[in-house]
Order: sequence, then C-alpha cells, then structure tokens
Amino acid sequence: MARRKKKFPCGHRGYGQICHRCAQQDEARARKQREKQSWKETFERDPIDLTNLPKNVVIKARKIIVGIQKQRDYREFRGKRLRHDRFVISIPVTRNYRLICRDCGSILVPEAVISHEDYNVCKPGG
Repeated sequence: MARRKKKFPCGHRGYGQICHRCAQQDEARARKQREKQSWKETFERDPIDLTNLPKNVVIKARKIIVGIQKQRDYREFRGKRLRHDRFVISIPVTRNYRLICRDCGSILVPEAVISHEDYNVCKPGG
C-alpha cells in the first residue's frame, strides 16, 4: 500500500509531521537575523561612528584604528597631514573613504570616516 503525500498548511506536499522545506527556510532566516544582530553589536565597541558605511570600509577602518591604537605610525597606512591644519591627519581607507585623525601629541585620536567627496568639498577637522 503506497503512502500518500499530505498537504501542509503552507501549501507544500510531503511526508511527516512538519514541512521540512519551510523549516529550512525558517532556520536560514533565523541564522541571518543572528548574524545581522551580531554585526550591529560590533559597532558599540568602535571609538567613532561607522554605522552608515559599507561593510568593507568598516572592516578596513577598524584595522587602521587598531593599528593607530597600537602606536603604529600613520604613514604605514599612507596617511598624510593636511596643509591647512597640520594637526589633522587623513588616512585613505579605500579609494572613496578617508579616516580623519587629530594629532594630540603622542597619540592620534580618530574623529571620523568620511567619503572622499565630502573630504574634497570641505576642509576636515576645521
């Protein structure tokens, strides 16, 4: 005697007590939500606001900030002092973003990550 497939409330057909297709989709959705939440929680530890930046920019900016906090020279990251304000240092994060830091004597303090367009329009740190 052949078993008949039953129709689940979701509209799928199959054998068993639950729809395994929907269960897999629910698990994938829950995993994606957990990953998204853990990514959001990482922003709480950042010394500056990086929330509105693309993921690749955030990751690279964090690497540079950690290097600066470990007293590495800003020139290792191709950073340069600005001509109009020698206490402001611009470090390229990617082609389109710059990390702006202020020289406070023996340490560099990160202030912001801005787009290259904003960086060219106004004088950062002013």
